[in-house]
Amino acid sequence: MRTVAIAILALGALALAPGCRRETKRAEPDAATAALALVEARRFDEAIARIGDGADADGLYALGLAWAGKAESAPLPTPAPGSELPASGLFKAEELTALGFMERAVASRPDHARAQLALAELLAPHALAGVAAAQRAGAKPALQPPAVPDASVERVLRSYGDAIQADPAATAAAESLVRFATAAGRLAEADSGFQELLRRRREDASLLVRYGDFLAGPRGTPEAALSQYAQALIWRADDIGIRTKIAGIHLAAAAGLVAERAYGAAEVRLKDARRFGAAEAPALAPRLRELEQRVREVRGR
Repeated sequence: MRTVAIAILALGALALAPGCRRETKRAEPDAATAALALVEARRFDEAIARIGDGADADGLYALGLAWAGKAESAPLPTPAPGSELPASGLFKAEELTALGFMERAVASRPDHARAQLALAELLAPHALAGVAAAQRAGAKPALQPPAVPDASVERVLRSYGDAIQADPAATAAAESLVRFATAAGRLAEADSGFQELLRRRREDASLLVRYGDFLAGPRGTPEAALSQYAQALIWRADDIGIRTKIAGIHLAAAAGLVAERAYGAAEVRLKDARRFGAAEAPALAPRLRELEQRVREVRGR
């Protein structure tokens, strides 16, 4: 996963590489671009040597990616005997070096979206490890685990947010935010990430369906999911999968209404479920027939 992330970040940087601008203490005009190409080829030591000293924000970003690449094959650190070092604190030396370069890059240029995203991606696995460790221990994760550097969920969310703000058109950071926040159980932040994606990718039926699935599933708001699925149907009117999702939500609502003896309202939802294809869906049809029969019996039909 991390290998793919580094390759994607390097490729994205190559596509957006700056022109040959000259400033005091900047790397050679093409040094960062050349280093990124070396990172993509997994020639990390050559990339580090190519940048040398006096790198600008782009060069620092390239150095961070190169050291992150070196970290992939480096051994995990071993806590000292009796140490209570948390899972989130098990940073490899190469990762710490990579983080140092990324932090310098964003300090130099806060609007460096790719460096902000890379910083978040480096910290995210450690933050999730901390969440998992806290869950195993039956405790809530601390806002800032006793680790150096700060690998808290809050820090990672902030870095993803900075990356999103730094590039008003790109979607990679928002996609990563959604994945991370969902895995960390931060559903409000994941919801915000989906909304940001929808602002940037309007009329994307697949994204609308994904957001609907999130609302119906982890977010626990199936009625809100209906509007997302309905929008997706504007572009994919005959999509049986989307229609079945809508039918399933109506059917579940009908079952709840029957349990509450609200038979009139249940009948309306059953009609909606049938309208969206519940009768043709093997997973839904038996339940549909059962509920319709119960409503007919109660209402004397």
